[in-house]
Parts: sequence; C-alpha cells; structure tokens
Amino acid sequence: MNEVFEHRGLRAAIPMLLVALLVLVAPGCQALDGGGAGPEDVPPPVKTPVAKHEKPSGRRPGVVNIDTEQGLNSTRAAGTGIVMDPSGLVLTNNHVIQGATTIKGTDTDNRRSYTAQIVGYDRQSDVAVIRLYGATRLKAAVFGDPSSVGVGDPVTAVGNAGGKGGTPTVVTGKVTSLDQTVTARDDSDGTSERLTGMIETSAPIRPGDSGGPLLNTRGRVIGINTAASASFTVGKSKPKSTHRGYAIPSDRALAIARQIARGQASSTVHIGRTAMLGVKVRSGDTQGAQVVEVVPGTPADEAGVPVGATIISLGGATVDSPTTLTGLMLAHHPGETVRMEWFTPQGARTAATLQLADGPPQ
Repeated sequence: MNEVFEHRGLRAAIPMLLVALLVLVAPGCQALDGGGAGPEDVPPPVKTPVAKHEKPSGRRPGVVNIDTEQGLNSTRAAGTGIVMDPSGLVLTNNHVIQGATTIKGTDTDNRRSYTAQIVGYDRQSDVAVIRLYGATRLKAAVFGDPSSVGVGDPVTAVGNAGGKGGTPTVVTGKVTSLDQTVTARDDSDGTSERLTGMIETSAPIRPGDSGGPLLNTRGRVIGINTAASASFTVGKSKPKSTHRGYAIPSDRALAIARQIARGQASSTVHIGRTAMLGVKVRSGDTQGAQVVEVVPGTPADEAGVPVGATIISLGGATVDSPTTLTGLMLAHHPGETVRMEWFTPQGARTAATLQLADGPPQ
C-alpha cells in the first residue's frame, strides 16, 4: 500500500462566479489539480485515455449537479452527487458541502433543481448525505461490488466537471492500483485529510467531479470520485501526462451514508445541522486554538472573545488544538448552551456560557 500526497481539487471553487481550476506546483513535477509525491511513491506512467464527452445513457446512475454558496466567505462552489433513493437522498463527498450556507441540487435526469439540506456527514471519511426537498421518483443509482474490481479493469467517471452544470461529463480510464492511501488537500480552504483504501484510476477527472460515480463496465457504481492529480514529465519527446484519480470504494461510502440516513451519530458522524461559535482558529504558540477572526453577530462575538485569544476548553473538555475544537463542536447542535474558556491576548483566563448558533457544515 503506497501513500501519495494529492491535491483534492475536485470541488470546483467559483469565487466571483468564475470556475477556478486550481493549479499547484509540487516537488519534482508540475501538477494540475494535484500535489506531488516523492519519486518512490509515484506509480509507473500509464497511458491516459482521451476524455470522452457523451450524454448519459440508460445505464448511467442518477447523477446530481451540486451548487453551494458559502455565505461566510462570499464564494460559490460546485460538485457532484449520486441519488441513493427516489425520495431525494443524495450521496456526495463531505468537502463538496463543507462550509456551505445554501445548497442546490439539480437532478440531471429530470433537469429539475431542488433546495437541499444536509442530513449528516463524516469529515474523517469525506462522506456526506443531503436531501433534495420536494424530490420524488428520482432515478436511483445502481451500486456494484468494489471487491470485484481489479487492476486493469476499465472504468468510467461521471460528474459536474468544471462546475458548469448541465449534462454530466463522462471520461474513461482503467484501474491502476487498489488500496491506496491519499493525503488530499483542498486549496479552497487549505484543509487536508488522510484517506485510506482508495481505488486509483487513470480517468482524467477534474474539479467539480467530487462526489460523482466511478462506474464499472456494467454501469454500476463502484466508487465515489474524491481526489485527483495530473503530473507532467518533460523529455526529448513531447511532454507526457499521467492522470491519477482516487475514489472511495462504494461499499464503504454506502455503509456510512446508510448510518447517516438512519440518524446514528458517532465519534466521526455528525447528524443534522452544524453548531457554530463564530471564530476562525489556528494552532498557536501554546496548546489550544488561537482565534484569528471573530465573525460579527455570532456567539463568540457576543461573548466578547477577542482576536488573539486562545480557546482552552469547551463544554468541560480540554481544547489542545484547532482539530480538537472542531471535533468537540461536532458533538453539539445549534441552540445548545456550552461553557467555553479562553486566555485573552494579555494572558487573563476568561470564561462564558454561549448559546450555539446555526452554522455551515465542517
């Protein structure tokens, strides 16, 4: 099992209403929508198929174009989802809806758009479920068994490439490796996470394809497209590119999605709306979460938490890092009250009881 470091880039960030195709230069190569791996981690070059654009046939699963607005950052983003059942439950990646204050889903079979709300999500596994309100009799995807997938098998990826909406883009490739570990980074917010057991393919997926289906030759969903890169090498001949796409096996994603649909929260699964303090934090010089921004009108603002403060506890639990604070917040819901302690920039220990507000998913 190799470990590669990839830039996720499959949620098409659309600041100023323009699709941003993110470019990253990594050690040893130039990457489009992708980070670099060390030489020992890069798989042998594979022949990359030419992207094919075609209309979904009857064998395609129900695909949803997802558009989000992030009101706190004044940005827009786009991704893809997969219809789980005719009533409007849709499976996607968590990073597609992360930070969203409004979500719209357009079913590409009936061309109707719906307001969507988050049912729940698992940040660690990068899986989320949303519901399209008012949707009925949607065409649901047919899921296959990813354990039957082998290296060299042909695959097809379907998604909202570039965040353009309309008819999904269809690209083809082959399975190039299995059980891969990926550290994926999202350039839209700088976050990263480690994903294991991924299916690696040569399908040239692009920003906006996140959350879309990876299909076998029978048109069944065997994976959820999640991360990608394209590394370029220059030699005596023309430059060659090696596309690498990474998909979460569908059985694992479905198990989490069904847990979410049942409303079963866990240490990693959050159900329902997300609670908000109203601060942006980073690691400080000491243990805790250092406040770098306070959103006006939020609980933290009303409690008088200043920029430069260091949050050290929430609900009686110690906060030793921003990650710990995020994990503690996911155990709460809007409307709950919680006691928070922090050090002011001058070193004074302060505490207050806050009523959590309704915020975007983490």
